[in-house]
Amino acid sequence: MAIEKVWVLAETTEAGLTATTLELLTEARTVGSTVEAVAWGAETADHAAALGEYGATTVYDVGDLGGALPGVPVASAIAALVAAGNAPDALLIPASYDGRDVAGRLSVKLDRPVLTNITGLVADGELSTQHPVFGGTLVVTARFTSPGVGIYVIRAKSFASDPSGGAPAAVVAAPAPDAGAATQRASSSATWRSAPARSSTRRQLSPPVGGGSARRTTTPHRRGGQAPERRGRRQPGHRRRRVGPYSHQVGQTGKTVKPTVYLAFGISGATQHLVGMKGSKNIVAVNKDQDAPIFGVADLGIVGDVHKVLPALIDALKNRAERPGPRRPAVAN
Repeated sequence: MAIEKVWVLAETTEAGLTATTLELLTEARTVGSTVEAVAWGAETADHAAALGEYGATTVYDVGDLGGALPGVPVASAIAALVAAGNAPDALLIPASYDGRDVAGRLSVKLDRPVLTNITGLVADGELSTQHPVFGGTLVVTARFTSPGVGIYVIRAKSFASDPSGGAPAAVVAAPAPDAGAATQRASSSATWRSAPARSSTRRQLSPPVGGGSARRTTTPHRRGGQAPERRGRRQPGHRRRRVGPYSHQVGQTGKTVKPTVYLAFGISGATQHLVGMKGSKNIVAVNKDQDAPIFGVADLGIVGDVHKVLPALIDALKNRAERPGPRRPAVAN
């Protein structure tokens, strides 16, 4: 079955469309002839220009949810559009918390299966999907065999984002039918207590750092900081603090990242981790085991003790920063 119309579930933040939304819009242009989006919030019309720039001709606006979680109202709105005869051939959904919630509820409403954990799409007359399994050592290909809306949940950083220069998308109201009481979103003021606060600028300019576990802490496990006063002393609960929540993990059970520079300090390179970062443009690895699998994907590898290499690297960067003369401007990735 040829893919004619592709919808993208468009997620937004205060800064605009999410990176994953832009990636899915870009990929949608390669698999379908018509690209449309579904969005929600009080400022959907403000995002019409950005949606059109990445290929969407129409955006269906569910409207302001009034603080409710999008799962129930957005799934209901999409189901209503499908029931009215306006159904896409494929619906691409980000593998976010909200995206997976919408996908699950929509699957029930439409009585359609869902393909999840997708990292690749192949359009060859019909749409096939690629899924990494067994820690990324094997890629499985799947496709829907029955007619109807295909629901695809896709991992972040699976595709590159590239604007097409289209006109602003037409905004079409698509309010959710009465679906009963919707779940309210809890306050987002709570934060991961052990995570150091960083400004948004610092987070954009700093390369991701992956750190392996160790029994004793002798150097900082953060970027640009000073070594703790209690050198060599055991840090109670340090393993839990280093693992952190799902949103702070990289790998098969966490996020997929493709930065310009990825620093892998003390990481052996298990396949479960490699699947989440091996697409990075430049990988710098430090490990005392010269046979560590991480060196198989690294662009620059240093065989040595990370507790000795990292302090030397920090000192070298400080000395470089203190040198007089012109500096290259920092560019956000």
